[in-house]
Amino acid sequence: MSSQPLARHAQVGAFSLLVVAAFWFSRMEWSPEHRLWRAVGDASYLLLVLALISGPLARLWPATAWTLPWRREIGVWCGLLALTHTFVTLDGWIRWDLQRLFGYEFVPQLERYARLEPGFGLANAVGFVALFLTLILAATSSAWAVNLLGPSAWKWLQYGSYSVFYLAALHSFYFLFIHFTDSFHRGPAPAANWFQVPFLLITLAVPALQAAAFIRTVARRRRAERSALATESASAGRRSTGKQAPRA
Repeated sequence: MSSQPLARHAQVGAFSLLVVAAFWFSRMEWSPEHRLWRAVGDASYLLLVLALISGPLARLWPATAWTLPWRREIGVWCGLLALTHTFVTLDGWIRWDLQRLFGYEFVPQLERYARLEPGFGLANAVGFVALFLTLILAATSSAWAVNLLGPSAWKWLQYGSYSVFYLAALHSFYFLFIHFTDSFHRGPAPAANWFQVPFLLITLAVPALQAAAFIRTVARRRRAERSALATESASAGRRSTGKQAPRA
């Protein structure tokens, strides 16, 4: 790996840690354990969004094209944070209990496990699929992978980032808006997470920017085709008028 990608990795890594710290210190009323897995997960999601919007932004505003070379490093650190988020959640919240992971809890009165949080299990299953795809994308975010797979296959593989985005959005939506609400078998719900509104805004920004970039690309192509057709017609007209009339 050359020095330039290494330098970019160092800068993106430092930025990632700053984002994690910002999320951590913004929720001091939560337990340290809860703050940790939320801060790392939210930072990973933010990096995913930054990686995805760089392409549409460059099409809409060419001045932002300088961000494009950073997408690989951002994708790698997004994967590292997603993996860390999964580990600290399994270790600190789930306690490596497979049944608890999927929404079951041991109920002493029943002396067995019972399903208490069905949405919790589904959200975690979605999160694991997103993590699996993220790690594949992060592992292939390098020039070595491009040379190994070939540009076409590599590009096709990277299109999976949008699948990761929608899966991660569903996973995050559940924990931001559903899980931590009033429930008959738990205590009062904690205060609303301040990240709810920013999450909705940045999540909706991704498809909105994609749609805007697509429309602009199609409009530019149609203008270019019309311009080429007009130029060809004008050239044909000049050639036609430039011909000499046949002699009698």
